[in-house]
Amino acid sequence: MLFNSFTFLVFFAIVLLIHRVSFSWTQKKIHLLLASYLFYAAWNPPFVVLLWISTAVDWLVGRRLHASDDAGTRKRLVAVSLAVNLGLLGYFKYAGFVLENFVWLVQQLGFDYNPAAPDIILPLGISFYTFQTLSYTLSIYRRDGEPADSLVDFALFVTFFPQLVAGPIVRATDFIVQLATPKQADAQQLGWGLAMMNFGIFQKVVLADTLLAPVADKVFGFPRMAGTVDAWIGSLAFSGQIFFDFGGYSSCAIGAALCLGFVLPENFRCPYASLGFSDFWRRWHISLSTWLRDYLYISMGGNRAGAVRTYINLAATMLLGGLWHGASWTFVVWGGLHGFYLIVERALKAQLGGVALFHTAAFKILSYGSTFVVVTLTWVFFRAETFAQATTLLATMFADVPRRELSSGQVNTVLVVVGVMLIAQLSLRNTDLERAFSRLPTLVKGPLLALPILCLFAVPGDNRAFIYFQF
Repeated sequence: MLFNSFTFLVFFAIVLLIHRVSFSWTQKKIHLLLASYLFYAAWNPPFVVLLWISTAVDWLVGRRLHASDDAGTRKRLVAVSLAVNLGLLGYFKYAGFVLENFVWLVQQLGFDYNPAAPDIILPLGISFYTFQTLSYTLSIYRRDGEPADSLVDFALFVTFFPQLVAGPIVRATDFIVQLATPKQADAQQLGWGLAMMNFGIFQKVVLADTLLAPVADKVFGFPRMAGTVDAWIGSLAFSGQIFFDFGGYSSCAIGAALCLGFVLPENFRCPYASLGFSDFWRRWHISLSTWLRDYLYISMGGNRAGAVRTYINLAATMLLGGLWHGASWTFVVWGGLHGFYLIVERALKAQLGGVALFHTAAFKILSYGSTFVVVTLTWVFFRAETFAQATTLLATMFADVPRRELSSGQVNTVLVVVGVMLIAQLSLRNTDLERAFSRLPTLVKGPLLALPILCLFAVPGDNRAFIYFQF
């Protein structure tokens, strides 16, 4: 059930209507829980069982953790949570990848080993809800959080449909507390929530799917046919596509939750207006980057054990962050590159941070541009289906290949859309969309809200799934 589908609009309208009826708060929570299971089951009903397993295990583990003061018992309990959740994630997402690489290794050693490929279907959103449920048990283990008062509250935290399949990854300490008192959006929340859903669907359907995706698909689909200009345009197109696709989903998720009276954390904050890579990861997929920081990087020691250990921790965190996105070496390389850039940036700041040049407006402009260009280059590995495809396209980008497959119209469309995106993000870098929108004159707000709706009717749309659904 895609946000950009008529089915979801009908589903959401019914859920919103029932939520605003005068039932008790417990009944409303049960209604949202059942609606969330229905939302997830619309893709593949049997996989709801996995949600139940994660819910039951972490509910029981969380309560036992909170009640126990014995260090050994607490470690064993959190180990159970890690084993079940990461075990399910590992089997469904990485079993085929591990087998494929094991077969390759054995064949390199001279053995003829060709087992049948496992026929495993990846459950939708398993990476997201796995990290979400783990944050619950880990926060209780660290004494940073309390267990939920009821199983219904915890189950709704795990399965809340607006963000279930692609985030934002919500912390139990931020969401479960909202379930303590009745939630129903007031007029302002409802209005802004619907506006966010409007903007999010516009980003997805019009900007990502209609204007940018066809160009990226063409270039990455046949990288050997691309010339230098085409390779750059295709890479820029994907930079814009993945932002509008995932940012659009996050806007829809946050907006839908707000319509129901719930506040979800911000997931994007003008990431292409970043001053360097540490700034980029404070602005891109914020719920994941903060999860990795709090539960992985800091747990490994963070920056508390000297420069070398800090660099190792950064590299390991980003490599695992890349692998979290998908069972492929291209994602590992993508994460590794970001880890490398973070290490280089940290080392340069330590050595040159006091130099006056690094605080000038000219250097900031250079930082904006260079960060975006290098991020765009790393997206090549993220988008490419194979390592060979990625290296072929990158080689073409830095060669002089005059061949042209893209039309002038496609090139100009990408340049205009990406250019406007960069200008908009630079303009909004130190604010947020709601605050900026509220400052506009009323005569401007109306057309801005109407334009996305008109564009949705004007474009055909192909009901593409959101890119991050595959993770």
